[in-house]
Amino acid sequence: MYDYSRSKRATRALIHLENLIWNLEKVREFIGPDRKLCLAVKADAYGHGAVAISMTALKHGVTHLAVSNLDEGKELREAGITAPIILLSYPQENEYEDVIDYKLEPFVGDEEYLNRLNLMVREKEAPPLTIHIKIDTGMGRIGCPPEDAPYLARLADTAKGLKIGGICTHFPVSDSMDPENQAFTEEQTNTLSDIKKEILSMNIDPGLVHAANSGGIFLHKKSHLDMVRLGISAYGYLPHSSMAKTEELKPVMELKTRIAFLKTVSPGQTVSYGRTWTAKEECRIASIPVGYADGYMRLLSGKAEFLIKGKRYPIAGRVCMDQLMINLGNERDIKVGDEVTIFGPDRAGPDASELADLIGTISYEITCAVNKRVPRIYTS
Repeated sequence: MYDYSRSKRATRALIHLENLIWNLEKVREFIGPDRKLCLAVKADAYGHGAVAISMTALKHGVTHLAVSNLDEGKELREAGITAPIILLSYPQENEYEDVIDYKLEPFVGDEEYLNRLNLMVREKEAPPLTIHIKIDTGMGRIGCPPEDAPYLARLADTAKGLKIGGICTHFPVSDSMDPENQAFTEEQTNTLSDIKKEILSMNIDPGLVHAANSGGIFLHKKSHLDMVRLGISAYGYLPHSSMAKTEELKPVMELKTRIAFLKTVSPGQTVSYGRTWTAKEECRIASIPVGYADGYMRLLSGKAEFLIKGKRYPIAGRVCMDQLMINLGNERDIKVGDEVTIFGPDRAGPDASELADLIGTISYEITCAVNKRVPRIYTS
């Protein structure tokens, strides 16, 4: 596989580690000094590069990392990372042995999985595997019913191959300003707290109690508990654009490229596939080497703007696989090779949240979509 980190390609994603550090500090100020901080680095750290992000974050207050699958956890361990790594999703049975060998901390929400892990650890004569009992309080995804959690805790506590690292749940609407949804999140928090009390009454240590994602961190202080699981806010965005900006976060990813070609088109000329864009007057068209194969979504056709020399210019026509065109109007002070900001922290231009709003999605999808063929350049 080609190593794109050595690429001279114009299209590149600048990863501003100084902004990551800023965001982590803002979250730390918000949650206080005593709570553990888990950073979600799944999906290659939301497209930012899991290893580099993890190594930086662990130097700046993050205590735990979270991944979605075995391969993501293995990548971090093979990079020399020894911090606790929580496995958020269920692995397949043929992956259980590697979960143990790589010392990942899986979410466990059923008796069969718990017993199977315990048996495998004992057969391997490995150290006890740390697990987190996952409780479904309303997400409707993985996890045991609340009433089953004390029983699973008892099983885990008596299993010689396991150690309870925590009990946890997940919030589906913690980023919502709707009163009904806010009450739902509060009830989830109360349910988890009640389960903690019941497990303690059984003389069992529940470990870290954790639930808050980015929405919970900023809108539900009661949900901070022993540890928070920080996701999109570490990368500079609030989980939903409708949320008031509680803290000033800084986008970490900046997607840039350079103008590859310039031409002048006459009134009536069309640009790009489908002939959906027609010049109303003579104008200059810039072609840039970025397209949907890079993760710049085709749905942004006819909607997005770009920042060039401090000024915004609109897209002309449809996004192609590897290129797109920009309408420069009558601007003459732009040349081949000039830098184009596609999205990022510069307030004069678009950020990932703006692009997400244009196509009815969320900032997570915009950053996660940036393809591996786009080199990541780390700045600090």
